[in-house]
Amino acid sequence: MTDAPLRAELLLDREVPEELRRELVAAFEGLGAPPVRVRHTVDHRGAADIPWIVLASLPLQAFLTGLGAEAVKDAYEAFKGVVRRTAQPEVREPRAEGAARPIVLQDASTGLDIVLEPDLPAEAYERLTTLDLAEFAVGPLHYDRDRGRWRSLLDEAAG
Repeated sequence: MTDAPLRAELLLDREVPEELRRELVAAFEGLGAPPVRVRHTVDHRGAADIPWIVLASLPLQAFLTGLGAEAVKDAYEAFKGVVRRTAQPEVREPRAEGAARPIVLQDASTGLDIVLEPDLPAEAYERLTTLDLAEFAVGPLHYDRDRGRWRSLLDEAAG
């Protein structure tokens, strides 16, 4: 049996404009993600049902390791910028609650989620490049600004 080729998949909310879709694909591919397939959420689901604006499923540990490589510095800066622009409410149609929704990176093999809020500090992205996903059993992972690290509250609660 042959292993299926690695692939990255972006699931976008219908609110994501076409221009931003192209920027997201370019940002992920520029950082060495496998070929990106783009899908949109189904029409009958309300935007309030989805806590994120973009869900990116890919081989996450390899992707995160690649973020730290010097060769992709420009692509890395572009990625951070597109994360911020994607989640800003003013980029999309107004929503009832008006809150920004994050981009979620999901490991294709384990299902572990990393939540990228639009206002993450630079240190969060720096720590992301050295994050060892094997340290976590359950997600989602959020950046704790007070402690200066990525955490899974569910892992911590489980002991």
